[in-house]
Amino acid sequence: MVIWLVILAVMILVEVITMGLTTIWFALGSLGAVVAVATGQGFFVQFAVFVLVSFASMVIFRPIAVRYFNPAKEKTNIDEIIGKKAVVIETINNLQGSGKVQCRGMEWTARAAEETDIIEKDTEVEITEVKGVKLMVKAR
Repeated sequence: MVIWLVILAVMILVEVITMGLTTIWFALGSLGAVVAVATGQGFFVQFAVFVLVSFASMVIFRPIAVRYFNPAKEKTNIDEIIGKKAVVIETINNLQGSGKVQCRGMEWTARAAEETDIIEKDTEVEITEVKGVKLMVKAR
């Protein structure tokens, strides 16, 4: 019983330190194993209870916990420009590492979504993604 209680304490301590929803499931499994010890079960039953309870709690409770403790990423202003149009003000050539677009009055470094595409100046493009400070675009 002492081993399962030590595992329980260590798993809870690690979870409190990391807050990553990773070890709490094993803490629940070790709690199940403690109950198995208290009812006089042998080691193999204790271990089976530990594995089953850990796995079941991870499968059942993790999605719920993630939903409440790790809320969905909120959109920022930068996410709003995805799907918008822009105008190429410097020819986009991924192989040369060049290209700029203007969107909403601001100048952005841009790259073609398709690696081999070359998009000429004054072409209207659609913003498909934001990677760091660069806009990924495709010709409309």
